[in-house]
Amino acid sequence: MLNRQGRPSSAGEAGTTAHPTFTGNKALAQVEPLLFEIGRYDTTGVDLDEPEDFKPRLGGLGRKEPIGLPGLSEPETMRHYVRLSQQNYGIDTGLFPLGSCTMKHNARLNERMARLAGFSDVHPLQPVSTVQGALELMNELGRYLITLTNMTAVALSPKAGAHGELCGMMAIKAAIEAKGEDATRNVVLVPDSAHGTNPATAALIGFKVKPVPARDDGWVHVEDVKERLGPDVAAIMLTNPNTCGLFEPQVAEIAKAIHDAGAYFYCDGANFNAIVGKAKPGDLGVDAMHINLHKTFSTPHGGGGPGSGPVVLSARLAPFAPVPFVRAGQDGFELVEQESDAAEKPFGRMTAFHGQMGMYVRALSYMLSHGSDGMKQASEDAVLNANYIRAGLADLMSLPFGNKPCMHEVLFDDAWLKDTGVTTLDVAKAMIDEGYHPMTMYFPLVVHGAMLIEPTESESKASLDLFIAMLRDLAMAAKNGDKERFIGAPYHAPRRRLDETRAARNPVLKWTPPAPVAEAAE
Repeated sequence: MLNRQGRPSSAGEAGTTAHPTFTGNKALAQVEPLLFEIGRYDTTGVDLDEPEDFKPRLGGLGRKEPIGLPGLSEPETMRHYVRLSQQNYGIDTGLFPLGSCTMKHNARLNERMARLAGFSDVHPLQPVSTVQGALELMNELGRYLITLTNMTAVALSPKAGAHGELCGMMAIKAAIEAKGEDATRNVVLVPDSAHGTNPATAALIGFKVKPVPARDDGWVHVEDVKERLGPDVAAIMLTNPNTCGLFEPQVAEIAKAIHDAGAYFYCDGANFNAIVGKAKPGDLGVDAMHINLHKTFSTPHGGGGPGSGPVVLSARLAPFAPVPFVRAGQDGFELVEQESDAAEKPFGRMTAFHGQMGMYVRALSYMLSHGSDGMKQASEDAVLNANYIRAGLADLMSLPFGNKPCMHEVLFDDAWLKDTGVTTLDVAKAMIDEGYHPMTMYFPLVVHGAMLIEPTESESKASLDLFIAMLRDLAMAAKNGDKERFIGAPYHAPRRRLDETRAARNPVLKWTPPAPVAEAAE
């Protein structure tokens, strides 16, 4: 059968059916080609006047060949992107169980606030006198973050989690240099249960990374930390709650041991969504922690941004907070842009401008609409939902650290799949057929075949019940030998399963026109 481009239908297109169609479409499940396949190169969708004579200023950099972009009419363009959007999955489509990512509902109230003209139209190069409202909002957001964490200062400019990690560790490095210990303190301890960006961040700025092994209970033990402490240790980078979905019960003891050794405690705050309003990192001995506004406080998440990763700092590190930062003065708010204008010792600048204004507005809108009691309840509900899933699946799916309470996410391994011929990847692909985005797979690395599920606080009991029932059905199918349901999945998605190994090793990065297909002779 030929598809609408006159080519044989690919096995990669929408699922097989006993009733094939000429177009390849299956009712509302439409096969949408690339723009290059449906557009024309000899025309555009709009009328463009011929330019008047001008002298180009590009020198030898001017284009020598046609740009090669397809021309489509406005209806064709609109249909193309709408059809693509119908093949997408998002938090507005259904439950998004990605562990460690906190894919919570983005309240539309927050979106409306971010679109207010005074915020959406603000420009980083405007005179400070014209952006007093924006600076006041940034100052208020910073006050909330400091209050929620019981820290001393906040740097708003980091653009996302890993950028925030870099900020916190650069503040630690600046503090060590200020004490004249930079020649000796060059080791950072990173537990195996930390986020994977932690060791990369430490190594990026010149630290040596020394791992702290994970124990069978999934926790970091103070004894293991003390064994690795010495005059060469600059800091520890600990994720709490950790990537196993567990709160570290010895965190205060670990912080004391780190401080007694003259080092600093960096906490990865990516999982702050589990403890907002319940525990303050500053009370636990944390010196620096990034906060993902695009996870904890509901700002949009996914697609590579826009993210926002403010960093809160203890009194030990507050003097080294980077520029720019907001400061309240007698004549209003000012943005301190230069290190020489700061009363303390900023380590420098992380980014050209102040950060993501739209994310600030959304996050503060979330905080104000929830209030302190609402944010606390959100944390409690997130933990409750994860434990509800744990309890609903514990008899069929294996828990690597025992059936003990988790925090905001629950971690399963693949031991329950032994001898079934089904893998974690197969289960994830079968979930797509059931209308769900897969959970986080094969992470954290300390657990074989990991399946990390985080429902967040956004889901109702009915939503969770259906999700649990779906996974129970898949689990029983795997245990009962229904291997065919898994190994070819997804069968009903717009595209079938890829050879992911081949795609990673031999990526096709450029579209080329397919060879013409000859029509059969009459």
